[in-house]
Amino acid sequence: MQGLIGKKVGMTSIFDENGKNIPCTVLQAGPCIVTQVKTVEKDGYSAVQLGFEDKNEKHSNKAEAGHFKKANTVPKRKVMEFSDFDQDLKEGEVVTASIFDGEEVLDIRGWSKGRGFQGVVKRHKFGGVGGQTHGQHNRGRAPGSLGASSFPSRVLPGMRMAGRMGGNKVMAMDLKVVRIMVENNILIVKGSVPGPKGGYVIISK
Repeated sequence: MQGLIGKKVGMTSIFDENGKNIPCTVLQAGPCIVTQVKTVEKDGYSAVQLGFEDKNEKHSNKAEAGHFKKANTVPKRKVMEFSDFDQDLKEGEVVTASIFDGEEVLDIRGWSKGRGFQGVVKRHKFGGVGGQTHGQHNRGRAPGSLGASSFPSRVLPGMRMAGRMGGNKVMAMDLKVVRIMVENNILIVKGSVPGPKGGYVIISK
């Protein structure tokens, strides 16, 4: 997987040549620094480790500081490994959005917005129980019956109930590339990308 670490800037819309309004997501793709090159002889597999966005050295421990010092760079906030790069990269080199120039579609991974503890209406799109005209007044957003009574006398696994919602890793596949601004490391793709504004994303071919 050849790609870059980036950040979600926000959403906008672009008019195509036919005058159609296309909703788009703006992404900052890099620049990323090669912080380590792993080989089969030394590490058992081949990969390129990329770092994105500078991190204050006082917020890094000695192990992190030493690791990034080998690559002649400052500590990074986000580190990710990629494989199958077309070019031979060395530690300290900069990888920019130019690697996506000419690509028509991309896969983008992100982390969905965390919603915290939510009920069944928001989490599972339940419609609620009954109506106030049927004699009840405070059970509109309740889950209702959870199953049988005397047998099996327990709640079966997989029952849709209230709980934590969001904060999961999500991949949006085959997003069409609308525009690439290589000089500013900006990508504009059609549609939405998981995560909030400012959230990290993994962009791959």
